[in-house]
Amino acid sequence: MNKRTFLKSLSLMGLGASALPTLESLAAEVDTIGHLSPQEAAQDETFWAKIREGYRLKPDYINLENGYYCFQPQETLNHFIRHVLEVNYQGSYYMRTVQWENKKKVAARLADLAGCSAEELIVTRNTTESLDMIIGGLHWKTGDEAVMAEQDYGAMLDHFAMISKRFGIVNKRVSVPNHPKSDEEIVNLYASAITPKTKLLMICHMVNITGQILPVKKICDMAHSKNVLVLVDGAHAFAHIRYKISELGCDFYGTSLHKWLSVPLGAGFLYVKKEHIPNIWPLIGDGNPNMGDIYRLNHIGTHPVHTDLAINNAIDYYNTLGPERKEQRLRYLQRYWSDKVRDIPNIVLNTPKDPERSCGIANVGIKGMKPADLADTLLNKYKVYTVAIDGANVHGCRITPNVYTTTAELDTFVAALKEMAAA
Repeated sequence: MNKRTFLKSLSLMGLGASALPTLESLAAEVDTIGHLSPQEAAQDETFWAKIREGYRLKPDYINLENGYYCFQPQETLNHFIRHVLEVNYQGSYYMRTVQWENKKKVAARLADLAGCSAEELIVTRNTTESLDMIIGGLHWKTGDEAVMAEQDYGAMLDHFAMISKRFGIVNKRVSVPNHPKSDEEIVNLYASAITPKTKLLMICHMVNITGQILPVKKICDMAHSKNVLVLVDGAHAFAHIRYKISELGCDFYGTSLHKWLSVPLGAGFLYVKKEHIPNIWPLIGDGNPNMGDIYRLNHIGTHPVHTDLAINNAIDYYNTLGPERKEQRLRYLQRYWSDKVRDIPNIVLNTPKDPERSCGIANVGIKGMKPADLADTLLNKYKVYTVAIDGANVHGCRITPNVYTTTAELDTFVAALKEMAAA
């Protein structure tokens, strides 16, 4: 497809060439604040207003629920549309020639960004597929034990329950405190549940319902000292906070890319430490005789390859904006609103006060008010969209702003909380 035909196609969809934001224009905006530290840039509202212009935002409400799905900036979305058109244009030719070569190139870029070997990472469809492949793919025996937390994601807990019925394993759950006194409290909590029969420990890197960041490296070191493998749910950590998987010390790591990397729906990745690759059963049977090849685990049949291609564009956007700059902005936004309500009577924050234990995500409740009612009131009365969390010792609404969120929007949210708390 030539450029003229492509631009004509975009025009027919209401995306005229003159309206297309570019990576070059983003880079030019970043240059304007290049002299500022990431912490200083995080508070430059003029710069972030320019970033906001690169998003198509629904005007009906203030969106503070980016945790489920961080939709793309137009720069990434326009590339995605181009990939859809091009794959459809090439059809089977694309699928039979360069599909897997391109996917491996994308996986290599993700591995570089994540801080691991390209031989240890595959592109999946989401965190659920990634983690459940490990939960279901280990060689379980009757009486084996697995340890996890009440605050872990439901899909993984459900899969553990199914594996328990199938193989007779014992699932042991702990409850992570919302306000831990120290890393050691968390480490000891998990350690107390481990026995000589424990085979796998699953932990969150960032707890999805509260935003609490767990001390992954310390937990991994403890578990390995007891010969226990560690599976990490990184759904909310990747492209949110900066880290290297190689420094975490975990055995398996899964994440979704449609969250904080803002890839179109249907993309995630799975990391498997090289020595463990031969010991995992694939989700779907594969004829690859090389048991040490991680692509043996990547057989899922025909799938939306244009989403895989858009990962490249999302990485380009993320790198151009700047990983540290983005992280500091998310930290700033969360503290901007949470510090304003932290000590107000009847307002309950379910996220640690220590700034090192969270980033962009936090959870807030109102005493005497059910989370569902809080979410409904925020949306219907104040036009603020959130998600209610009511379980696992967390009762409130999860608040997940993104880089396009303004402090003025957060002021509206804070005013709403204060008014409801005083009622």
